[in-house]
Amino acid sequence: MKSQLTELVTAAIRTLQGDGGLPPDIPLNIQIERTRDPRHGDYACNIAMMLAKPAKSKPRELAEKLVAALPASGIVDRVDIAGPGFINFTLKKQAVLSVIPAILEAGENYGRSNLGAGKKIQVEFVSANPTGPLHVGHGRGAAYGAAVADLLAAVGFEVHREYYVNDAGRQMDILAVSVWLRYLELCGEELPFPSNGYKGDYVWDIAAKLHRENGDKFHHAWAVFAQPLPADEAEGGDKEKYIDAVILQAKTYLGETDYRFIFDTGLNYILDDIRDDLMQFGIVYENWFSERSLTEGGAVSRAIARLQESGHTYEKDGALWFRSSDYGDEKDRVLVRDNGQATYFASDIAYHMDKLERGFERVIDVWGADHHGYVPRVKAALRALGDDADKLDVLLVQFAILYRGGEKVQMSTRSGEFVTLRQLRKEVGSDAARFFYVIRKCEQHLDFDLDLAKSRSNDNPMYYIQYAHARVCSVFRQMEEKGLDYDEETGLANLTRLAEPHEEAIITRLCRYPEVVESAALQHEPHQLAHYLRELANEFHTYYNAHQFLVDAGELRHARLSLIGATRQVIANGLGLLGVSAPEKM
Repeated sequence: MKSQLTELVTAAIRTLQGDGGLPPDIPLNIQIERTRDPRHGDYACNIAMMLAKPAKSKPRELAEKLVAALPASGIVDRVDIAGPGFINFTLKKQAVLSVIPAILEAGENYGRSNLGAGKKIQVEFVSANPTGPLHVGHGRGAAYGAAVADLLAAVGFEVHREYYVNDAGRQMDILAVSVWLRYLELCGEELPFPSNGYKGDYVWDIAAKLHRENGDKFHHAWAVFAQPLPADEAEGGDKEKYIDAVILQAKTYLGETDYRFIFDTGLNYILDDIRDDLMQFGIVYENWFSERSLTEGGAVSRAIARLQESGHTYEKDGALWFRSSDYGDEKDRVLVRDNGQATYFASDIAYHMDKLERGFERVIDVWGADHHGYVPRVKAALRALGDDADKLDVLLVQFAILYRGGEKVQMSTRSGEFVTLRQLRKEVGSDAARFFYVIRKCEQHLDFDLDLAKSRSNDNPMYYIQYAHARVCSVFRQMEEKGLDYDEETGLANLTRLAEPHEEAIITRLCRYPEVVESAALQHEPHQLAHYLRELANEFHTYYNAHQFLVDAGELRHARLSLIGATRQVIANGLGLLGVSAPEKM
């Protein structure tokens, strides 16, 4: 409906421009929104107020001219001017009712559009370091990123979902030595474990796999090289220097080949777990991009060289620095350390350079809110490279806090154990996890009520929505059990019989679905769709409790079944975009 009204307003503007009533070169930004009060019609447009100044006219007078220039329309019943110059449109009832056959004909494609015109967008989300299982914090980024990607695809963008695998760098080295040290313990060695090593049970599992499949191949007596190590934190030393020394010793004694084997064993074990976890969560990527490939393929060196050639670097204390403060960052950043190793930041610059080189017109990064300070430096690097930093959108996701029985759930322990995404899915189910993760704006803190998510009550918004879908399915089953029939053609021919206030409310709500999908996609706000579905479910349950659908009067029965059939389709479509199932029985 909005697109058709936009075309009408555009035609009126062109008419006034042709008559000299409006300048020919004014920028058009036609905004048509639903009215908050149905007494003011169905839609309102503020274009007269926006164009009043360039037209050198009073807004209300310009509105009168625009209304007079509107071409005839088969969907508009009445046009009024309100307030300072709002143009209000009231649609013909038949135009509103046409949403029902449109839904039934389009089926699962209803609400989809070509607004994005096939423009290529990359959405990179989760991208957790493969140093352990995904936890509940990663889960929110996963659910949110997947919903944003699916919404953008629904409105016509070509979406590429990507996971950036941090398979290089110090944290992965810490994982590798953590696995190796646990392996040495399985070989009978008694040794201290680094205070900042990875301590979770999964490290033991990887070490056991390594030992089971390779025996004592990687066994080196700890006593051979334990003495030269600096003191760890427990001994009053520096834990960072200690773990770095252990990494160096591991690389020295194992050699490049064996060290890489242990490194990759840990990496692949955890990466396979993450991949499976996300797949069980309903999330599949087009690409898993290796950070290591940036170094091995020369992208990091090339990015650094480009920054050097453009004069945006300098050397200090043996390190190479990027002048990010020239672009609004709070301070300059190191690209290459004094030991010759490129920093994680250098890899990140190369990765974003690579994204744009792959031809994406927009790239969206979904990051944890604790990475907010990283945004200006990445954008600064893109500007310094001569790339369009405005093509990068970074969406920050706040952490989720679990509650059970009104009490906050302890998220992690000193032993390295934490609440994993897999544990959450097992407790509440993937549907509830996906829905509750996106029910609020991503930048807002999320209190995740485990008891509510598991409850089968109307207080649980996901259950309430799914129950509406299941109720419609139940009505059609009852129809068959009673030996009644449903003829869609007859139902669509008698839609004017749907004159009850409850019916009109549902029909109006159904009309809004494509607009909600479009808004949720463009604003990256899947919670808009979640709230819409809750409102539609409420309209349906109210209707269900007030009226009989399987009435004897055939024409009315067919019309009502057409209406609730369309409602069922929209609920299924909306839940699908949020990664939630639409059960037929509950």
